[in-house]
Amino acid sequence: MKLNRFPLTALLLVSLGLSFPCFGQAYWKNHQVNLNETGTHYIKVNALFQGWIRNLEYNPGSTVFGYPKAAGTDIGIRRYRIVLFSQVSDRVFFYSQLGENNYNNINDRKQGFFVHDAYGEYEVDKKRLSMGAGLSGWSGLSRFSAASVTTIMGLDSPIFLQSTNDVNDQFLRKLSFYIKGKLGRLDYRMEWAQPMAIQKSSVFNAAAPLTTVTSFSAEPPKVQWNGYFQYQFLDEESNLTPYTTGTYLGSKKVFNIGAGFIYQKEALWQLAVADDPSSVRRFPMKHWAVDVYYDRPVGSKGAALHGYATWVSYDFGADYLRNSAIMNPANGTTQTDLLNGSGNGFPMYGTGTILYAQLGYKFPEHMLGNTTIMPYAAVQQAHYDRLQDPMVFYDVGMNWLLSGHQSKLTLAYQNRPLFNTHGDLIDRKGAWIAQYQIFLN
Repeated sequence: MKLNRFPLTALLLVSLGLSFPCFGQAYWKNHQVNLNETGTHYIKVNALFQGWIRNLEYNPGSTVFGYPKAAGTDIGIRRYRIVLFSQVSDRVFFYSQLGENNYNNINDRKQGFFVHDAYGEYEVDKKRLSMGAGLSGWSGLSRFSAASVTTIMGLDSPIFLQSTNDVNDQFLRKLSFYIKGKLGRLDYRMEWAQPMAIQKSSVFNAAAPLTTVTSFSAEPPKVQWNGYFQYQFLDEESNLTPYTTGTYLGSKKVFNIGAGFIYQKEALWQLAVADDPSSVRRFPMKHWAVDVYYDRPVGSKGAALHGYATWVSYDFGADYLRNSAIMNPANGTTQTDLLNGSGNGFPMYGTGTILYAQLGYKFPEHMLGNTTIMPYAAVQQAHYDRLQDPMVFYDVGMNWLLSGHQSKLTLAYQNRPLFNTHGDLIDRKGAWIAQYQIFLN
């Protein structure tokens, strides 16, 4: 008998909630149960909801269950999370995250709730070295490869920095062993990961033959190595979890420079000669990036400035290209000469180089009653080997901070390019998106 995972999770949280009074009122604060009088040992629960309403232009030829559709308005759940973590003892930490992503009206029903993170960690040397294992987001490459989605500045994190998103991982997370820590002002993380079988991913098609176009290998995967290192010039940031803060909204003064990598031997393959299975060539996956992060208060009235930029080199093998369609409103296409695929898809990943930047300014507190606003802009410019023209995606918007990150409304406009199968830029399409976020911290 198959059990529904959501009631089991709800039952667990209700059980925890009923047990909280047993600790006494002095032990209950900030959605956590303290396990000792000082609060250094605790169990804490967080939750997140991000709901979207969109009006967007679909890619040419898009269909919904066979019916053509050129544009539309939809409602969906971008993210829903329940997080349970605990400082079990002075040296032992446990973290678990459950939830769902990209739930809209054409998804399979009652299938989206799954485990995002489940790992345990042991502190070997205070601050300097901790080690852990399980399903986690302690990935390499860049700061926002593992972004805290509860504190991102704009509508969404730069998803392209999750280079194997749901191909051989689980929305970034990998089964892995990792070490992390701080050596003075140097914050580091390194991970040894076992990639997941691509046969279970949405990009795998068992009926598709191997061709001269590079793709992820279906052979048992080799070990994947990840690392990210950042030097923190100003305020020190927490590395309790792998997820890095998007913006502090003026509560910290942070300036970091970082660099990272991902490497996996024989991760990809192709045929050197068409229709000749004996001509298989295998390639390593090699990525590296550098980035800079700046976030600080401005003046004395709660204003803040935020900036982030990264330069990334992706090597998936010759001419590799992969589309992404966030919460895709369509599930088919009749346009065979369009590279983008259906709905809102566009070539987000590929072999080549990418420059990404985001900038935002939070106005002083109490600008609108007890609330304020934070406009922002972000742009991804990629030079992928398979495309004849640069791939430019941009996102501009406004956050209405009703109560910081705990309650905020974001209105954004996104614009994506369309390419034909020869790699030529032929058009652009746009989308208006409104998001409401509730974050229980």
